[in-house]
Parts: sequence; C-alpha cells; structure tokens
Amino acid sequence: MKQTKQYVWYASYGSNINNDRFLCYIKGGKPNGSSKIEEGCRDRSLPIKESIHILKHPLYFAKNSGRWNNQGVAFIGLNQEPTCVSYSKKYLITTEQFMDIVKQENDGIEFELNLQSIQERNSYVFNEHSWYGNILYLGSDNDYPIYTFTAPWDINEVEWNKPSHSYLSTIIKGLKKDYSNTDVFDYFLTKPGIKENYQADELFKLIEED
Repeated sequence: MKQTKQYVWYASYGSNINNDRFLCYIKGGKPNGSSKIEEGCRDRSLPIKESIHILKHPLYFAKNSGRWNNQGVAFIGLNQEPTCVSYSKKYLITTEQFMDIVKQENDGIEFELNLQSIQERNSYVFNEHSWYGNILYLGSDNDYPIYTFTAPWDINEVEWNKPSHSYLSTIIKGLKKDYSNTDVFDYFLTKPGIKENYQADELFKLIEED
C-alpha cells in the first residue's frame, strides 16, 4: 500500500528566499554565487505552494561560509520579539524533503528528528556543533506545521559578520519579487552584520543592480 505523503511548511529567511537557489536543494545543482553543488532531495517534486511569511525572530549575519566567499550568512535569534519583522518565504514540501534540506544545510550529517515532539517544545538542537543544527517550530498555516532551522546559539552569543555581495544579492533577488527596492533597503540597513559593515550607498547600489 502506497504511503500518503506528509507535508510541512519550511520557512526560509536567508538565501532560500530566492526560489532559484532553494530549488537547488530540491533538484540538486550549483546556485548562482555559491561554490557548492547541492545534492538535492530524494523526492525532487516541486513545492506544492509557496507564500511570503513574517518571522518575529530577529535576523542577523554571522560566521564565515565557505559556500559564500568565506563571509557571513543569515541566522535568526532563538526568541520571538513582538515588534520584530524578519521577511521569510515559506514552501509547502514533504516531510522527507524537509529532512533532506536540513541534511544538506548541515553538510550531510546523519540525524533523527521527531517533528511532532519539536512542536511540543518549540525548538530542538539536534547538533550543537552545527550552524543550522537547531529546528524551530513556528506555528501552523492551514493545519500544516511551519518549521525552520537556525544556530544553537543566540544573536548576541556570536560575532556578527558582513555577508558577501553574492550572498546578499541572492536574498535581494528573492525579496524583490514581493517588496520594493525601498522596502528591501530599509529592511537590511538595520540588520546586525549589515548595519556595521555596509555603507548605505553600497547597499542601495547592490539592490538597484539586482
């Protein structure tokens, strides 16, 4: 008897906001601006739905990613802040695909997750040494649970770092499908990792070019 697929929302807040980049995690391939070829999911079916989503967790940029010119990449803080607005895009994908995406974001490590139990505790660190080894439950939409992943540490426990032009450009291209240039500029100008490292004219020029 064929097993019925189970679906979840994956809420992206970094480069996966860009649909073309995200689909490299589904179908495999090398995203523009990245140095790594992604393996893809076992099930390469496209998401059955996608929509914009607002996170109440603060966005920041930190670490040095070999994928992205050895510069900063996006994370979100562990705690919700009522006035916080972090842009996100969520994709309705199978539970298996979500697990495969988590695996790819964590350099292919093996792990076991019980997503139902994560709903009861809101977060679960399955690998304390991995940048994206922490699964967060963000509620539900149309009876499908919403998950994302971030670091085990919090926003003030790590040094913020400038994201590369290619990485930030990837996110900008995704955001500009739903937001104006001014919206994107105002949004990024306040984000830790960007506000300390980008001049306003440098950021605006990058947004205008994409």
